[in-house]
Amino acid sequence: MQHTSHVRRQGLAALIAGLCLSASVFAAPVWQEGSSYTAGTVVSYNGHDYKALVAHTAYAGANWNPASTPTLWQDLGASSGGTPTPAPATPTPAPVTPTPQPATPTPAPVTPTPAPATPTPATPTPTPGACYPAWASGSVYTGGTRVTHNGVNYEAKWWTQGDNPAQAGDWGVWKNLGPCGATPTPATPTPTPVTPTPTPVTPTPTPVTPTPVTPTPTPVTPTPVTPTPTPVTPTPGGGVPAPSVAQVGSYFTQWGVYDSAFFVKHVDTSGAAAKLTFINYAFGNVYKKADGSYGCDSGINKLEPGSTNANDPQAGTGGDAWADYQMDYRPGDSVDGVGDEWENPLKGNFNQLKKLKKKYPNLKVLISLGGWTWSRWFSAASATPELRQKLVASCIDVYIKGNLKKADGDPAGGAGAAAGVFDGIDIDWEYPAGGGQPYNTSSPADKQNFTLLLKEFRTQLDALGKQYLLTVAIGAGVDKIANTEPAEYSKYLNWVNVMTYDFHGGWEGTGPTNFHSHLYPDPADPYAGTQAASYNIDTAVNKLLQAGMPANKLVLGIPYYGRGWGGVQPGPNGDGLYQAATGAPGKVGTSTEGGYGDYKALVNAPGTKRYHPVTKQLYQYDGANWWSYDDPTTIRTKIQYLKSKGLNGLFSWSLDADDANATLTKTMSEVQQ
Repeated sequence: MQHTSHVRRQGLAALIAGLCLSASVFAAPVWQEGSSYTAGTVVSYNGHDYKALVAHTAYAGANWNPASTPTLWQDLGASSGGTPTPAPATPTPAPVTPTPQPATPTPAPVTPTPAPATPTPATPTPTPGACYPAWASGSVYTGGTRVTHNGVNYEAKWWTQGDNPAQAGDWGVWKNLGPCGATPTPATPTPTPVTPTPTPVTPTPTPVTPTPVTPTPTPVTPTPVTPTPTPVTPTPGGGVPAPSVAQVGSYFTQWGVYDSAFFVKHVDTSGAAAKLTFINYAFGNVYKKADGSYGCDSGINKLEPGSTNANDPQAGTGGDAWADYQMDYRPGDSVDGVGDEWENPLKGNFNQLKKLKKKYPNLKVLISLGGWTWSRWFSAASATPELRQKLVASCIDVYIKGNLKKADGDPAGGAGAAAGVFDGIDIDWEYPAGGGQPYNTSSPADKQNFTLLLKEFRTQLDALGKQYLLTVAIGAGVDKIANTEPAEYSKYLNWVNVMTYDFHGGWEGTGPTNFHSHLYPDPADPYAGTQAASYNIDTAVNKLLQAGMPANKLVLGIPYYGRGWGGVQPGPNGDGLYQAATGAPGKVGTSTEGGYGDYKALVNAPGTKRYHPVTKQLYQYDGANWWSYDDPTTIRTKIQYLKSKGLNGLFSWSLDADDANATLTKTMSEVQQ
C-alpha cells in the first residue's frame, strides 16, 4: 500500500552525463540514478530518449526513472544512442498500507522498510564466562551481540546505538549476563528483532531502538460490530460472489510496534476494531528457494537491504519473525491484558491478532503478501503452473495451516502454531508487468499469469474444505490496470482493494503542488492533457468497470496520511495550489520524513484548510507548507460517490496513522449506513 510502500530517499550524486556524436547521430547520455537534471535535459533510458519536464533529482532508491514518472519526463520515442538501463519500462505508481511510487498510484502502501544505515559490526558470541569487547557508545549492535561494560557482560536484545548497558533496566535494550569472567547468570534468550519491511506506500522511516511504552488505558467496552459476510465457493461461470455487506478494512503494519509503539491492543482501545470488517497484516515476503522455486517462509529475522540500496543483490530478502510471532508482549500492551510467556508457541503480533478476533468474532484477518518492498519474485514465481502451485502451497502452509519455523533458539513456532490467525490471503503484487522496485522480476506475460496465480490460490484454498478469503491490492493508475485482466482475475476474489492514493507527492521535486487522493480530475490541473491527469479516483474506477470488473467487488482506498511540499508561494489564489515548491516541508508529528505526515499530526498542524470544489480533496496551506490529505468530510464525500457507483466499501493505509479515537475509521464505517 505501501504504504506504505516505503523507500529511503538517499543523498544526491553528481550529474554524470555527456553528449557525444557517433557516426553523425546524436546519442543522449544515459540516465543515472542519483543525478540532478534541469528542465529540457535529454537522456537515454531503456531504449528510449526522454526530456526532463521540470528540474529534479533522481534520488537513489526512489526508482524515479524516466519510464515510471511521466510528470517528470517526456518520452521522445526510440533512442538514437546511449546504453539503456535495465529496469521495468512500465510507469510505476508511488504505498501505505500502505498500501508508494512517483506520479502513479501508490504502492501499497506500501509500506515502510526501516533499516539502519550504519554498518553493523559482527561480534562473535564467545563461550560462557568470557569477557567481551568493550561497549562503545558510537558503535552499532544487533540483537544477540555481547559486550562488556564496567566489568559486567551484556547482550543486545535488538538493534541499538548509544544506549548505555548499565542504564538499560529490565525493559531496556541490554540484558545483564553477570560479571565479566564469571559464568553468566542464566537468562531467558531474547530473539533478535529486525527492522520491518513494508509497502509502501510511503517513504521508509529511519529505524529507532524500540522504547518501552507506558501501558495504555483499560480497553473500553466494544461497540457491536456488523457481521462480515462469509465468502462462498465460486459458482460456475460467475466466480466468487462479492460480500453482501460493505467492507470497512485497514492495514496493520508489522513494524508499527517499533517506532510508533502501535500495538494490536490500540486497534481495540481506539474503537477501530468494533467498526472494522477486516484487517490486512502487512506484510509477508516471498523468497527464492535453493531448488529454483519460490515460496512463503517463516523464522527469518533479517534487515531489509532494499530499504537503503535497491541495487543490493539481497534486496527484497528481509523478514521479521520477531514482530510476527516471537516478540514477548507485556501485559500492559496485550489485547486481553495477559502477557506472553517465553515458552508459548505463538507470541507477537500473530497472537495478538488471534486475541483480537476472539474479542470481535466477526472481524476477519488476512495476511498481505508482497507490498512495495517485497514484490520481487511474484513475476518469476507465477511463470509456470508448477511454480505457481509451489508458491501457493507454501503460503498456505505458513499462514493458513500455521506451520512456523522455530528460530534463534526461540521456542515460538511449530506445527500449527499460527493456525486460526488468518482468515485468508491478500496479494499485493506491485506490479504485474513492471513498475515497482527496480529489483523486481517482471514480464509481459504477467498480465495473464496474475490471473492464473489468483486462480491457483483460489483452487488450493477451496481444497481445504473451508471458505477462506482471497483479495488483492491493485494500483489505481490506468497504466497498471491495462497490465491486468480485471474481468478474469476478479472471478477468483472476494473483493479488490484499489490503492486510490499517492497520485502526486514529494517525488515530483519542485512541484507543482497537487492532490494525492482526489476524487475527480481538475481541468485546471497543470498536468491536464498528460497521462498524469488520469491519476484520480473516478478515472480509475471507470477504467476498471469498463474492463469488466464487477462494481460490487471494488473497495476504495483511503490514505490516513498526507503528501506535501515546502517553500510554496501563495500563487494568484493565495492558497499555494498548483504552485512551485523548493522541496519537502518540515516533518510533522512522529514522521521521519519530510513530505509525508500522519493524519493525527496534520489535523492539528498550522494552516488554512480548504476543500477543492472540483477534485473534492482537502488541502492545507500555512504560507510555506502545502499538504493534501483526507478527513471525515472528504471520506463522507467518497462514501456518497461509491454508493452511487454500487461499489463495496473502503479500506485504509494504515491504522497507526489515525488519531487515538479512530476518527477516520469510524467515519469510514458510515459506508454501512
